[in-house]
Amino acid sequence: MLTVDFDRLGVKPGDKVIDIGAGAGRHSFELYRRGADVIAFDQNADELADVEKMFVAMAEVGEVPAGASARVEVGDALNLPYEDATFDVVLISEVLEHVPRDGRAIAELTRILKPGGVAAVTVPRWLPEKICWALSDAYHEVEGGHVRIYRADELAEKLTAAGLEVRGRDHAHALHSPYWWLKCAVGVENNDHPLAKAYHQVLVWDMMKAPWLTRTAEKVLNPVVGKSVVFYLEKPREPSVVKAPR
Repeated sequence: MLTVDFDRLGVKPGDKVIDIGAGAGRHSFELYRRGADVIAFDQNADELADVEKMFVAMAEVGEVPAGASARVEVGDALNLPYEDATFDVVLISEVLEHVPRDGRAIAELTRILKPGGVAAVTVPRWLPEKICWALSDAYHEVEGGHVRIYRADELAEKLTAAGLEVRGRDHAHALHSPYWWLKCAVGVENNDHPLAKAYHQVLVWDMMKAPWLTRTAEKVLNPVVGKSVVFYLEKPREPSVVKAPR
């Protein structure tokens, strides 16, 4: 399940790309398939060990273009261990809502992006997230959980203050919003509830088969109840005035 549209982002073979907060690797794998030189970066070493195994498997079965490379690195998004202007593409998906010092994380991802480089930043959208918080404290009051609900304009201001230019905005995963509302209503850990199980099966079927009906429905519903908001950004070639991160 991809939140970012890589065609829109413009990822090319040979691009040096970092996926910050890569988690289980869903975006990193797609970047690798497209021929990029990928770093899957996360603070969770256990998850990255599985991502690394998948990178190896993908290469062994010929799922990636010749010349592409991929590796994992463990670290902190607030102190990225890279020189300024290292990457052609920076991706950070569904991460900033977990970070108390989000301004610092945004400053860091901007710093390592090359002038003229592009980035994609995604977070949960305000309305679907607000409903989840209203239905369940357990949804967000957990270790490493969500610490804020973003309004899109608020995040856009933080990104531009850091020196990035917003080139586009989109929404994704409208079919997932009702699923999470249902989960919050019946208990986020209650995986045996019949309605939640049935809806989850539909989502899995949709991801595996991508039928016309659900794909069309999601495109129509994304502007209304898409669970994620996606920003497509560029770092200007000429330096701009950057405000200090908070």
